Amino acid sequence: MAGPASAPSSSGPRGSGPRSDRPGAGGPRGRGPRRDGPKDENKDGLIEKVVFINRCAKVVKGGRRFSFSALIVTGDKAGRVGCGFGKANEVAEAIRKGSEASRRAMNKVSVSENTIPHEVMGEHGGGRVLLRPASPGTGVIAGGGMRAVIEAVGIRDVLAKSLGSSNHANVVKATLAALAKLRLKGDIMKMRGVAAEVAKAA
Repeated sequence: MAGPASAPSSSGPRGSGPRSDRPGAGGPRGRGPRRDGPKDENKDGLIEKVVFINRCAKVVKGGRRFSFSALIVTGDKAGRVGCGFGKANEVAEAIRKGSEASRRAMNKVSVSENTIPHEVMGEHGGGRVLLRPASPGTGVIAGGGMRAVIEAVGIRDVLAKSLGSSNHANVVKATLAALAKLRLKGDIMKMRGVAAEVAKAA
């Protein structure tokens, strides 16, 4: 006489096991790598940040033609930074053009102990930004295009606020204008001849 029906074994045919045991199934372990957008690219010791990519559509007889523009910030994290604007029919080509333009436009910025030497304000078009020095450990308190520029320069502690237009290009250029105004204490003393007078008195 046959006994009662036994429970189905856990080792059934392929694919009949739990979903978590199969590769590529749902759950955090089965997922592929995340794609969070373009990453910073290190080339020749420089860091490139894609601030904004804009798509423009032109209506023609046969339909629409799309073109792209990219705003790129490039810096060496050692006091040099520049921005560039590239336009092309493809995103990759627009980024390449913007990267080349930003490399040509790099300028030196005065940085003091991972922060800025004094408070400064910069303006460009409708963009207006305010930068203030911060104590060690504060971090970069900024957003949008301002953060990209500040991190590319190599500043680690700063307080920043955008007071005008939110247009990415104007904010980035206003931030660069503010950084260009920075002067170290020693440079100002040399300009005024104070260092020579102190040396003579000593």
